[in-house]
Amino acid sequence: MKKIFMAALLLVTMIFTGCGGSDSSSKLSVMLGSNVVSLDSAQATDVNSFELIADCIDGLMQLDAEGKAIPALAESYDVSSDGKTYTFHLRDAKWSNGDPVTADDFVFAWRRHCQSSAEYSYIMGDTVACVKNADAVIKGGDPKTLGVSAPDPKTFVVELDAPVSFFPSLMAFPTFYPINEKFYNSLEEGLYGTSPETFLSNGAFALASYVPGAANIQLKKNDSYWNAEKISIDGFQYQVVSSSDNALTSFKNGTLNVVGISGNQVEHVKENAELAKNLKTFSSGLLNYLSFNQDAKNHHAGALSNVNLRLAISNAIDRESLVNNFVMTGAKATYTAVPIDFAPNAKTGKFFAEDQKQFSDVVSFNVSKAQEFLSKAKAELGKENFDLNLIYSNDGDSSTKIVQAIKSQVEENLPGVKINLQPMPKAEYLSNVTSNSYDIALVDWVPDYNDPMTFLTLWTTSGCEIAEHWSNAEYDKIISDCSTGSLAEDYDARWSALYDAEKILLDNAVIAPLYTSANAVLISPNVEGIEYHVAGISRVFKNVKLK
Repeated sequence: MKKIFMAALLLVTMIFTGCGGSDSSSKLSVMLGSNVVSLDSAQATDVNSFELIADCIDGLMQLDAEGKAIPALAESYDVSSDGKTYTFHLRDAKWSNGDPVTADDFVFAWRRHCQSSAEYSYIMGDTVACVKNADAVIKGGDPKTLGVSAPDPKTFVVELDAPVSFFPSLMAFPTFYPINEKFYNSLEEGLYGTSPETFLSNGAFALASYVPGAANIQLKKNDSYWNAEKISIDGFQYQVVSSSDNALTSFKNGTLNVVGISGNQVEHVKENAELAKNLKTFSSGLLNYLSFNQDAKNHHAGALSNVNLRLAISNAIDRESLVNNFVMTGAKATYTAVPIDFAPNAKTGKFFAEDQKQFSDVVSFNVSKAQEFLSKAKAELGKENFDLNLIYSNDGDSSTKIVQAIKSQVEENLPGVKINLQPMPKAEYLSNVTSNSYDIALVDWVPDYNDPMTFLTLWTTSGCEIAEHWSNAEYDKIISDCSTGSLAEDYDARWSALYDAEKILLDNAVIAPLYTSANAVLISPNVEGIEYHVAGISRVFKNVKLK
């Protein structure tokens, strides 16, 4: 998990979810909020790259409209009685160069991903997928020891260190996709995925026009796709549009027909009856929170190492006001370390964070309680005043308004606490958070898979690169036991233990949860069938139809 933070921060750069229009080669144009970084599934770390890869390549499984794992390249699979061995049976499928998709393509890709020790190799290890020997390979071990094999071209076997209840859904994530070994090895190093000529598809679409960093990407229907008869559109294009104002203008004039809009624009859209008909809101699964750096070397002599000061700040924030008056996209105030409408229990269907009052004794909007915490902090630290810096990425105007509201609320409700806002370009912001050069940071986190662990593993001692300088042995043990230890094989016990870990985290105010984001999207009435997911691939276009 050490490397996931940089990956997730890159993921959140796509604040707006897309748009469509037409050009000479397609009838649908889709907006991206920022450039695609890489089409190499072993190197990709951002949501745009993952989405484009998933447009063009199928994995063993895919997610349906409800987010459930259904067959893709794996026509079926078997699971051993102990839940530690998966045997996938591949359907007849081809790469866009005519080569058959084989089990060896998966063996090659998975070994390469672990061997590369890239940002997302962690996902194969014992904090997530638990593929046998993955952690050892990531640390430099022999890739041939990875728990994957191909007994024959149509059979792919995966051995796990422990049962993983959500393993089938993980197979829809690009890190687990196949790569044609022969084709990959025919290219010069570093060229894979840099053009249509250096990239193979086995999925619904193929690259028609692409160069790294391009503002326009053209896709065409892949006639070799195993399910080509179900694909209704001939192709589409992505257009990078970083300004929501420009996107909205393009939607109005018909150049784009699916666009994401900011909170400020939502009210404008609602005032226009014709425009409002096209407004849709989708939960994003993205958690927004304040990270408190507890390093004694941080600003103001490490005051944030005091739990009561952190609790004071958290309880001084009116989250309902934030989402209603400053975010305004349908986001939900959140009082848990796991976002709302995310990670349903496989047995009950209840979302993990459905009870938003379970930690109200430490996470709420309660000025009296906040001031009590502050009084304790002042007594313990021997200080009456606290001067703290809050850093944030200023790529969009929404973040600025949110932190201004937080500053206002904290300073009004906590006499003696001053919040200094420090806006930064994204690159500088990333540098500061990964080097722990901050007091408080406004952070967004996108879930990679639909389980609470995608969040709760972040705050282990060996967690992500934004470490908060907090360590708790009991917390670490619970997460370890829920991954590969004593609780991994007992679904109910594991689920309950994850709440215990969350309580430790919030009792210690390691973070201050703020809200679960939502995407406000305008979709032209002639476009239907775009699927939005809260985890993994955020949008899927396989089932799009144009009226």
